[in-house]
Amino acid sequence: MNKLSRISESEWEVMKLLWKSSPLTSEEIIHNLSPEHSWSAQTIKTFITRLSNKGVISYNKKGRIYYYFPLLSKEEYIKYENNSFLKRVYDGALDLLLTNFLAEKELSVEELEQLENILKDRKENISSD
Repeated sequence: MNKLSRISESEWEVMKLLWKSSPLTSEEIIHNLSPEHSWSAQTIKTFITRLSNKGVISYNKKGRIYYYFPLLSKEEYIKYENNSFLKRVYDGALDLLLTNFLAEKELSVEELEQLENILKDRKENISSD
């Protein structure tokens, strides 16, 4: 994946809406986000413009109406953010991330079993390659 620009928490709200349902007009985006976040129409239009400039959304123009849609899936962007965070905060060291996470977060027995199963599956996949 090419180097993407990080999106703000506010821009993330626009993206969640577009991932859920797209294409959407700016009016539809405003209608969905304004009551929930108390943002003005102009503020939301600014978020849309920023996302377009960052290359994470695009649009099709039909007459005078713009229909916005995401250029990548939510999963693709989460993967990018995860890798970016890992490199930026832990210099790419996954073991440090996991160690710190496990030391800071109280996990239930079920969550620990889930982690064990994920690691077991990954190990088996590596062994079979």
